[in-house]
Amino acid sequence: MNKGFLLVLMQPPPTLEEEFNAWYDTEHIPERLAVPGFETALRYVCIDGAPRYLAMYDLARPDVLNSPAYLKVGFNNASPWTKRVTSRVRIYRTFGVQVYPGTNLTGRAARVLLLRFRALPSAAQDTIIAGMRANFESRPQTLQVRVFAYDTGAGVDFLGFVEARAALDGVLDLEAFGDCRNALDLVNTYTPYT
Repeated sequence: MNKGFLLVLMQPPPTLEEEFNAWYDTEHIPERLAVPGFETALRYVCIDGAPRYLAMYDLARPDVLNSPAYLKVGFNNASPWTKRVTSRVRIYRTFGVQVYPGTNLTGRAARVLLLRFRALPSAAQDTIIAGMRANFESRPQTLQVRVFAYDTGAGVDFLGFVEARAALDGVLDLEAFGDCRNALDLVNTYTPYT
């Protein structure tokens, strides 16, 4: 079975940034990792693009976010600190399934490149995967390439997630994505949060 994922992009206001990071490190990450089915929880800082922070969680299955253990700490059951911090942070949250290669976990990487393709038909999956592989798998800096998908109700959004041992050089070959290149609306580079 393919693994699930939860990816969150966040932009706290400057006056909240110190508390935001303290909350994330001391409460939020440990709380999520205590939920059965959460396999990884890694944070990153954007060095090219926006929003400023990325959190990536690998899930044993896509339905972990519907489990009683997750619902016990999520949404309306979130802690007072979580509710206070998240009420002041711009958040983009998405979850779904890892469609390529299917079962890999997020590892340690010096750089992460995130590409988002929005509102495509599900049939675009093979084209997105082929484009990601053509652009990144042969680069010496690349550790792994993964593709994630989630149905928004208005189509499928695909996320290309590249982990690299160093900055990725070279130009993005948009032609490798065919007509799907017109759905690309985000290309961000991240470094691990320390």
